[in-house]
Amino acid sequence: MIQVSNGHHIYDKLIHITAKKNVMVDEQLKNHTYTHLGGKADFLVRPETYEQVQEIVKLANKENVAFTLLGNGSNLIVKDGGIRGIVMNLQQLTDIKVDNTTIIAQSGARIIDVSREALNEKLTGLEFACGIPGSVGGALFMNAGAYGGEIKDVLTSTTVVDREGDLLTLTADELDLDYRTSNIPDKGYIVLEATFELKPGNYGDIKAVMDDLTYKRESKQPLEYPSCGSVFKRPPGYFAGKLIQDSKLQGSQIGGAEVSKKHAGFIVNKDGATATEYIALIHHIQATVEEKFGVKLEREVKIIGEDPK
Repeated sequence: MIQVSNGHHIYDKLIHITAKKNVMVDEQLKNHTYTHLGGKADFLVRPETYEQVQEIVKLANKENVAFTLLGNGSNLIVKDGGIRGIVMNLQQLTDIKVDNTTIIAQSGARIIDVSREALNEKLTGLEFACGIPGSVGGALFMNAGAYGGEIKDVLTSTTVVDREGDLLTLTADELDLDYRTSNIPDKGYIVLEATFELKPGNYGDIKAVMDDLTYKRESKQPLEYPSCGSVFKRPPGYFAGKLIQDSKLQGSQIGGAEVSKKHAGFIVNKDGATATEYIALIHHIQATVEEKFGVKLEREVKIIGEDPK
């Protein structure tokens, strides 16, 4: 926790910007991540408007307090030492609006829900996202994709807050979207909303594709345990899961973290794992695969926070 005197000051400022119910002190972040991992945040704040997001960023800058955007915690590992300063979660910004073939979705909405809204409106183009667990903001952050589709295929523009707390509207091209990457982390942007352009389609055809992709996901992925999703990017010419499987690592455990027996590309929190154990298993996989096949697996999952003291 930051110094108590300054901590009280920051708390008072935060509840002035938003509401007391939206500011949590010493909050366990494992309660806010898909992996169920992570230590405490000094302050976890959940703004309700774009203006509140701007004011919180400006407060962090003015008070020289560390600031971290959490997202919905799906493709993320928070270390056991937690995160100092202000952690922002945008899960209250969930509006999804449809205008003809355009969908405007706020960053805290689940990309799954946006794909379902597209189905309801008989719009095609977002079927690939029907099984991606992340938020809209997270989907842009990493140019999320699955089954041959990705966000850059349908994104036209986005509204963001920059490091100074200013509101910007950017085209998709300005985000430098590429395989599981964008310039959003480097620029320090906070995504507030995204605009997707889709095409008219047939409800039955769209639903059939989504049902098929949902079946593939549920039958192949270890959804019965907490995880961060796919841990590694696909290395050129290979499949990460196949390399891990051929390294005979499926079922390997460090503490409560296990390489999934169902899908080798996943690490599951099988039995109360710590982030330290989970990360150690990631390193073990990387070292083993490189030793056996000479391939360096690059993480897709983001790791943030401090080591435990």
